[in-house]
Amino acid sequence: MFSLVWLMLLSYSNLVTTHNLSPHNALQPKSIFILAGQSNMSGRGGVLNGTWDGVVPPECRPYPMILRLSSELKWEEAREPLHADIDVDKICGVGPGMAFSNTILRKDSGTGVIGLVPCAIGGTNISEWRRGGRLYNQMVDRAGAAVRAGGGLIRAILWYQGESDTESHEDAKLYKKRLEKFFHDVRSDLLSPVLPVIQVALASGLGPYVDVIRKAQKEIKLPNVRCVDAYGLQLEPDGLHLTTAAQTRLGPMLADSFLKITAPLPVQSSGGAKRFSHFFLDILVRWFR
Repeated sequence: MFSLVWLMLLSYSNLVTTHNLSPHNALQPKSIFILAGQSNMSGRGGVLNGTWDGVVPPECRPYPMILRLSSELKWEEAREPLHADIDVDKICGVGPGMAFSNTILRKDSGTGVIGLVPCAIGGTNISEWRRGGRLYNQMVDRAGAAVRAGGGLIRAILWYQGESDTESHEDAKLYKKRLEKFFHDVRSDLLSPVLPVIQVALASGLGPYVDVIRKAQKEIKLPNVRCVDAYGLQLEPDGLHLTTAAQTRLGPMLADSFLKITAPLPVQSSGGAKRFSHFFLDILVRWFR
C-alpha cells in the first residue's frame, strides 16, 4: 500500500509543475496506459508490401484529450501510427491504441486526459521481455518517464504478444510460466501490485503452436488480469497481422474489458492543488474499498 501511495504522490507532484503540454491538458490528471507486446499491438493495419496506406478510420482519429509519449519522452497529441518512432525497424500502421482511447473517453467521462505509452516491438519473443532485458527495461523506463513528464496515474497495461512463441514447442510449453512472471515483475517494478493488465489471446501465429499459446493466455488467473480474444478478427493477406478494420474492433474490446474491472475516476478540471489532492484521495478510497 505504501508503494502505491508513493507513486500517486509522485504523480501529483509532477502533475502540478508540468509546462510541456497545453494549459488545459497540463492541468488534467492523465490516465496512463502502457501499450506493449509485438506487431499487432504496435500496429500493422493498412500495411501492405512494406507501405502503410495512410487510412485512419473515425474510431482512430486524433483527439486533443489523447496524448502519446514520444521516443524523446515528451507528451504530444496521439495519432496513427502510434508506434512509428518506437518500432522503428518495421513499417507501422493502425493498432488498437487509438480505438481503445476513443472508446474509453466516450464511455467514461471521468477518465480525463489519456496518456498512451507505446512500447511494443514487432517480432519479439516473450523471453525478450524478461526482467532486466532491453525491451523490459525500456518499457519500465518509459512508464516512469510518463509519470514524471507531466504526471498522472498508470491505469493499465495493454498486452498483445505471443505470435513469435508459436514457432517452438519449448517456448509454447513455457509460455504461461514466463507470462505470469512478466506480469508479476512489471507490477512490482511499477509499484502497483494489482495493476490491471488487459491481454489479447492470439488471432494468428508464426508457427504450429497457436492453440498452445492461446490456451496459456486464457488460463492466466492473476488478479486484475483479463483476456480478450482476437480469434476470428480479420487478418491482412499475410495471415498474421490484424487489418485496420480488425484493430477498430479490438480497441473497443480492450476498452470494455478495462472498464469492467476499474472504478471510473471523477471528472476533473483546473482548480488548483486542493482539487488535485481530493482527486488522489478519491482514488485511494476507490482502490481499497
